[in-house]
Amino acid sequence: MKHRIVVAITGASGSIYAKVLLDKLQQLKDQIDAIGIVMSDNAKDVWKFELGNESYKDYDFPFYSKKDFMAPFASGSAKYNTMIISPCSMGTLARIATGVSDDLITRSADVVLKERRKLVLVTRDTPISLIHINNMKTVTEAGGIICPASPSFYSRPQTHEEIALTVINRVIDLAGLVNRSYEWGNEKI
Repeated sequence: MKHRIVVAITGASGSIYAKVLLDKLQQLKDQIDAIGIVMSDNAKDVWKFELGNESYKDYDFPFYSKKDFMAPFASGSAKYNTMIISPCSMGTLARIATGVSDDLITRSADVVLKERRKLVLVTRDTPISLIHINNMKTVTEAGGIICPASPSFYSRPQTHEEIALTVINRVIDLAGLVNRSYEWGNEKI
């Protein structure tokens, strides 16, 4: 079965995670039937600030406005089976946890949860408050997966992109895509 994936990119710091995710999804496109990308305005600004470019425009994926409630994944009938929010701001987490569907990102997350499909939030903030922890608990109890952007170093990453890839490889695994990556106890990568 091929995957139908929504990727949302919020304005949290960590544009490198979004870039590496989009790069990885391009590599795995034979496993993907459809993909849709939605970025907040802040995400575009942060990408440009952190990565020094607007290379998000170079990806061959359909991009949707955050106010485009006609996007296919705004409805459960479109059968998008996975949504990945990377990076996920604490504000976006809070709106998802409280059911506030005020833009395409939060509406899509609401749809994925109500349809009992896979929602992966790559949270990127530290330290976290009790409010953040409670919001993570609420989303987890609703079926979402919180995957903090906490890189691992078992594979001895050498570049920023390799460090980010340690997180994104976990996200890809959580999304159910077949992915060749570092496995603990197995030196092949």
